[in-house]
Amino acid sequence: MSESIEKVSIVISKGSLEGIYPALIMANGARSEGIATNLFFTFFGLDAVHRRRHEHIKLSTVGNPGLHLATWLGGVPGISSVMTQYMESKMDKIDIPSIPEFITMIADTGAGLYACKATVDLFGLSKDDLVDEVQEIITVGDFYNMAAGGQIIFT
Repeated sequence: MSESIEKVSIVISKGSLEGIYPALIMANGARSEGIATNLFFTFFGLDAVHRRRHEHIKLSTVGNPGLHLATWLGGVPGISSVMTQYMESKMDKIDIPSIPEFITMIADTGAGLYACKATVDLFGLSKDDLVDEVQEIITVGDFYNMAAGGQIIFT
């Protein structure tokens, strides 16, 4: 008989559509199963909770093997925007919320949303640059203390 998961902490480190959505879907699923959940946004993953950027996350097209595009085609100007619009329209058809809506939904379930202090400092940001759902800016040590006793997922 396996143990049930009681707590999960998810590190979001990528700032692309395919880097952010899996973590949000996993966090939402964990909360719907009653699992305590924390999200830790670091490096480019911080864009998911950056006031000016969270509505403008793009699909990474260069070197993305899942798109089955030639690498050179992924680098053509405008391809990322076209592919992002295509993916967003597909997600909309199956009722997957936008990143800002997902962030709000997950926060409303009681999940903790935290920004990485080292990243905030590196990019010269402050709490005012982040969406209201971010509870605190914390250190990696704080994150590990918060995650203690649970599972850590790195995306």
